[in-house]
Amino acid sequence: MVIGVNHAQINVPTAALEQAREFYVGFLGMKPKYRPPVFNSDGIWLDAGSFELHIGVEDGIDRKTRAHIAFEVDDLKALRQKVESRGWKIVEQPKIPGYERFHFRDPFGNNLEVMQRES
Repeated sequence: MVIGVNHAQINVPTAALEQAREFYVGFLGMKPKYRPPVFNSDGIWLDAGSFELHIGVEDGIDRKTRAHIAFEVDDLKALRQKVESRGWKIVEQPKIPGYERFHFRDPFGNNLEVMQRES
């Protein structure tokens, strides 16, 4: 029986790992977590609220898929403005009860959904 989400992993090109750190920590405001030195490849672990986001490296992958991670945020309007200020395309999503939301691609092609509970 599933009792929760421990972590989700996305991958970025090997050469873009530090840029990914800047995006997820600097732009989205996630907090870095300790990543044990037991892996054969580079990566970053981040606190994503109720779970962890693990960023791994993988080259030669087309990331243009509908698959995505949905992050709940506390100020969707402000994040929308930040995304638009970078020139990243916002993809509106159908309304679901209780949430406002949109999708955009991170600088590495990963599909991200951001959503905020309606008050």
